[in-house]
Amino acid sequence: MTDFVSSGRMADLVLAVLAVEAVVLVLLHRYGGRGPGLRRVLPFLVAGALFALALRAALVGAAWPWIAGPLTAAGVAHLVELARAAGRGEP
Repeated sequence: MTDFVSSGRMADLVLAVLAVEAVVLVLLHRYGGRGPGLRRVLPFLVAGALFALALRAALVGAAWPWIAGPLTAAGVAHLVELARAAGRGEP
């Protein structure tokens, strides 16, 4: 288990789960008319993926810019998500 985490494969698993989640959301929305569309959840999924990339970089001992870059981009994605929610009048 230590090797699974320290090698970054755990972050790869998180990225794979996020990709599957995006596909399921698109299919549910397109063919079932249920759930939010991809456009609505895209900033959330992008932020999660960027956090996972930053985690992977940290776990494998990458230089700090490879950690700080995705973290900064994830923060921007969250700001986009918050701005969209505020525009819709959501709390």
